[in-house]
Amino acid sequence: MKKSRRNFLSQSAGVATSLAIASRTWAQTAGKQGGTLTIGSQGMRTLNPAIQPGNATGIPGAQIFMGLVRLDEKYKPQPSLAKSWDVSKDDLTYRFEMADNVVFHDGRPVTAQDAAFSIQTVKAAHPFMSVMYNAVLESVRADGDRTVEIKLLAPFQGLLYALSSALTPILPEHVYATEPIQKHPANDKPVGSGPYKFVEWKPREYLILERNEHYVHPGRPYFDRLVFKIIEDPLTRAIALEKGEIEFFPFSFVRATDVERLQKNPKLVVTKSGYEAIGPINYVEMNLRDPPLNDLRVRQAIAHAIDKNFITKNLHRGLSKPLDGPLHSGNVFYTADAQTKYNFDIAKANQLLDAAGLRAKGDGMRMQLTLDIPTFNTDSTQLVAGYLKSQLRRIGIDIVLRPSTDLADFANRVGQWNYQLAMNSTFNYPDPLIGVHRSFVCPNIKKVLWANTEGYCNESVDEVLKKAANEPDFARRKMLYAEFVKGVTKDLPFVWTNEEPYTTIYSKRLTGLPKSVWGALSSLEDLRWSS
Repeated sequence: MKKSRRNFLSQSAGVATSLAIASRTWAQTAGKQGGTLTIGSQGMRTLNPAIQPGNATGIPGAQIFMGLVRLDEKYKPQPSLAKSWDVSKDDLTYRFEMADNVVFHDGRPVTAQDAAFSIQTVKAAHPFMSVMYNAVLESVRADGDRTVEIKLLAPFQGLLYALSSALTPILPEHVYATEPIQKHPANDKPVGSGPYKFVEWKPREYLILERNEHYVHPGRPYFDRLVFKIIEDPLTRAIALEKGEIEFFPFSFVRATDVERLQKNPKLVVTKSGYEAIGPINYVEMNLRDPPLNDLRVRQAIAHAIDKNFITKNLHRGLSKPLDGPLHSGNVFYTADAQTKYNFDIAKANQLLDAAGLRAKGDGMRMQLTLDIPTFNTDSTQLVAGYLKSQLRRIGIDIVLRPSTDLADFANRVGQWNYQLAMNSTFNYPDPLIGVHRSFVCPNIKKVLWANTEGYCNESVDEVLKKAANEPDFARRKMLYAEFVKGVTKDLPFVWTNEEPYTTIYSKRLTGLPKSVWGALSSLEDLRWSS
């Protein structure tokens, strides 16, 4: 083993002391503890990010749980539950030294055994982190109480990203090992080691967290309580922000027209910062098991009937960008000319449907399809769904819109494959192996939302993705992802529509927003009132 350039605390004791002194000084001079912060939320199905991805669970999850590392605003991993780490010369073995004197919310110490248990749990139960860990993880074990050793099958540059709390929260083994993780009662009453601890959750209404008085960082967090107010309607969210009933709303899901109005409100700040690690993309998902959607010509016809420039320029008022494939344009592996593009062409769409044998009837309709609509990403799902209904009617497809009542309703339909078309959205995350592979690889065809629910399976695409996962050279890896994009956009399991323009809207009195590429999917321990 060698001391890695990524070992940030080589003199851990001295640095830890300095950090503690700095933390106490900051707490005394930069803000006062106390009070309640009201946070907007779209609602969540569970409070355990080890089994449920996305921002709805991830935002409160990042307050309840910690990860081994955290990412700063430049994607640089920083110590969290791990105070230091070493990496072997071949980049296949990582050894993490656990921070001292950290306890879970029930008072039990956080150990290396908890970290190893958590990684194994995420590998087994998470909808897409299981794909990543199964591709790269050879073993994980605790070497005593203070050291975690991870061995990889091949070098993987994104491992430290994956060990953030947003993707691999550290769970207390003594709590979560008692029953199967998917149905564990602690998923709804979680125990972690983060800055805030669980108090009460009433689904579709509110979630209450309170300050962890034994948090590892002295003087943090500042607020006594965080109250997550669950608001499913986008207009109601905007009104609540204007009235001051919501003081912090990350992933606000407010309509573009309301964003423009709220930007002019002198009491509010609207920002797009804090989503650099997310890479959010939107698309129409098609159940490939369901005729006639298993016919490529039908999928191509749907793609040709959609004017993406109209969506981004008119419906989204220029706030979003058109999207033609699975990689966000901000992704470092994105190649502009890799996608097979389907230009807006109604005549071409009709020709393809004729060729598929779907002739128009007397009323001009060829078929009827149901389109499921979630409650998130309002402008990119609900608004675009209404547009698609009128557009697809032009090529003889009668669309029946089926709005979801909440996230659980949508997850049940799409996750159980009980749908034909669905407006959907996923995150690329910092590395494609973390956020992209999960939607396309054959082994991840599972009955769980944000896995491969569409049923796409192309073994040659799987082989390209396997090579990309194990390729250490960045340039060659980027070429492999370009090959993947070319193949998957030719097969067209999704019709990609646009990149999602996320915003955080908050009271101008707030300061100390998280300085991380994860934004609110990281700790809010520094968030406080400026006066």
